[in-house]
Amino acid sequence: MVHSFRACLLLFAIIILASNVSYTRASVKSGNKIKSATFLSPKFVLGPGSVENRFYRNVDFPKGHIGIKNFKAEVIDDTGNPVPLHETYLHHWLVSRYYQRLDVVETNHEQKFKESDHISARNSGLCQSEIGNPAEIPVGYEERWMLNVHAIDTRGAEDRLGCTECRCDLYNITVSEWGRPLRPDYKGGLLCCYDHTQCKVKQGFQGTRRSLYLRYTMEWVEWDSDTIPVKIFIFDVTDTGKRLNGSTGYGPENGCLVEYEIKSCSSSDTAVNECVDVKRTNLTMPTAGYLIYGVAHQHTGGIGSTLYGKDGRVICNSLPTYGEGKEAGNEAGYIVGMSTCYPEPGSIQITAGEKLVLESNYRRDQKHTGVMGLFYILIADRTPNRTSLSQAPIHLHVNMKGSTYAAAIIALFGMAIAVAVTVHSRLKKWRGEGYQPMLA
Repeated sequence: MVHSFRACLLLFAIIILASNVSYTRASVKSGNKIKSATFLSPKFVLGPGSVENRFYRNVDFPKGHIGIKNFKAEVIDDTGNPVPLHETYLHHWLVSRYYQRLDVVETNHEQKFKESDHISARNSGLCQSEIGNPAEIPVGYEERWMLNVHAIDTRGAEDRLGCTECRCDLYNITVSEWGRPLRPDYKGGLLCCYDHTQCKVKQGFQGTRRSLYLRYTMEWVEWDSDTIPVKIFIFDVTDTGKRLNGSTGYGPENGCLVEYEIKSCSSSDTAVNECVDVKRTNLTMPTAGYLIYGVAHQHTGGIGSTLYGKDGRVICNSLPTYGEGKEAGNEAGYIVGMSTCYPEPGSIQITAGEKLVLESNYRRDQKHTGVMGLFYILIADRTPNRTSLSQAPIHLHVNMKGSTYAAAIIALFGMAIAVAVTVHSRLKKWRGEGYQPMLA
């Protein structure tokens, strides 16, 4: 969805997981115990209208028992320059943890899995524990990471928005990636823009194929006794609450469709509801905790999403920012940021079994396919000792630009991590001294 962040870091190669891989570049900085590194994905090549949606295994990732403070990503060309969304649309990127048998050698990042050689650490919307915790790694296995990049080249596209929304007619797709016919009412979405598909470009358009990378930057700290683990909950406005045979994760069998369609409004619709599609679903919070962070995930046309608690109280309201220019990170017509919620520590508590309502709003001035109404929150089961804080933290509701908020899609597709917060009074202020958010 969004991608524009930059970093200039000092070289420090010790945390490179595969230092002999030529396409990986990493640098690290330290300060107040925070470390940072920048890596490159394997190269992928796109021409006008083409699609990349691949899974790369055993990618570079910091090792050890750590808490991740930040994770940012962007698409760059082979000269290191960020690529704007109106040229290459980053539909999503995701990171997933797995355990690989120690006696199996992975020689190719795109080598296919043998089911008996690995154990998936998918979390079904709830991340399980900290990264690198030795107690979580099965005997005889090693923790590794997989990266998925879904990018669509829209240079010269006949319908740029239609390509990014994966309209099936523009891709001339009638069967899924696995050869199964699409249902007749399926007009667009992930099933029509899988790897190596081609969106329609203008007749006579000439454009070169080019090499691209996903550049991802991480900040982390070593795990210690002051770190409070946090759980990630992913909510989907398409969730019907149906669960068949104890199914988990996302899919029709458990009531979570992930994407849905927005129909364009008629003149009568405009008079009644101002041409806005309002979609709601009821959810039940399985465990209790304190809200640390909240953010929504929407596509073009989105105008905001809200998570409500008992008696209609607002837990978090997340609004999009649309770009106004042509440069990377400010692309006109694209969502380039979603506002986030950082409540005062301990001020918003969600109880076990509490009935929640998720609402996702989109404009209906035109049809949209493959849109999403996701919301994710970070929950801690306890708050820090107030005496450890030098001053009371403040409530923050800020707009975050760049791919940080794409973490919603990361967690959705199985990033098996927990989020953590650190409360060192000796640390410098960060968004109003108090919680120091980290993924772990």
